[in-house]
Amino acid sequence: MYIENNVTKKQLSFWLSFMFWIISLMIVVGGLTRLTDSGLSITQWELFSGLFPPSNEQQWFDYFDQYKQIPEFKLQNYSMTLGEFKIIFWWEWIHRFLGRLIGILFLIPLIYFTFKVNFKKLINLYFIFLLICFQGFIGWYMVSSGLVDRVDVSHFRLSIHLIIAFIIISSILWNYLSLKTNRNFTGKFNYYIIFIFLLLIFIQILIGAFVSGMDAGQIYNSWPLMGSSFFPDDNSIDNFFKLSAFSDPSLVQFMHRNLAYIILIFYLIILFKIYKKKLINLYYPINLVGLFLFIQILLGIFTLLYGAQIYLASMHQINSIFLVSSSVYLLYLNTNQQLSN
Repeated sequence: MYIENNVTKKQLSFWLSFMFWIISLMIVVGGLTRLTDSGLSITQWELFSGLFPPSNEQQWFDYFDQYKQIPEFKLQNYSMTLGEFKIIFWWEWIHRFLGRLIGILFLIPLIYFTFKVNFKKLINLYFIFLLICFQGFIGWYMVSSGLVDRVDVSHFRLSIHLIIAFIIISSILWNYLSLKTNRNFTGKFNYYIIFIFLLLIFIQILIGAFVSGMDAGQIYNSWPLMGSSFFPDDNSIDNFFKLSAFSDPSLVQFMHRNLAYIILIFYLIILFKIYKKKLINLYYPINLVGLFLFIQILLGIFTLLYGAQIYLASMHQINSIFLVSSSVYLLYLNTNQQLSN
């Protein structure tokens, strides 16, 4: 994205930076909403009417009565009090409020910058806005899966919801970097190798959503073995090669563990080759990726050992934002190496 006016360029970069952080906050709140089993507390979409929270006891009772009609309450939380309901309600309400706020904070400045800059230069930002709108629809599509015949949302829909969020922040970061770097295509390292590395991280996030959606982190709380063996002893190897494996908690945890090892090996290969070729401009980003990858693996191990304890699980997700961002930064700098002042 090339912007001639320096003032407009600074405004645009500041706005993109702000949007990156507020959407990152949204991901964190979304993770906590899942970890606290709060996602089904509001059973209606309420695109506009749900903008404000309940203001009196009658409204609270109305929301609570609606919640009492779904399987999660009938089969799991049947003894829940109104006070306990308010706790899970607030997590979901804040998550939805942030979603609405993000839509407004993205659209209004985008319209402003459209008048300041040629529309064609901002078309990729309009695509991001469409993704944000689509994300809202996917969010409700996910919630609706838990309102009938089950006590949790579909882990497949949860994973789609999460991966779109990471695509959005990655796209925003890429556009931010395009404003802060010169277009100098002098990358000497294989672009596709780093791209595959980033793709593996996205797949790991996808599988991590499966783990979270099925509470698979609360079983086999040992490491490096799953219980007393490398492969979960409640399963057979044959099941691993069936589509049903993606709905099996122990096999999903097995995938999540071992993909982490593959990502680590892939990283070490890239690190070795970058230093061997003396690509000095890539030293900082590859080391940054390594730092967050090490922290992510460590947090993953502790999250397992402590049975997906909420604070550790949340830190694990928060660090995934830094891991993805640093990997996007590495990919971008490999294509655009000369930083502007």
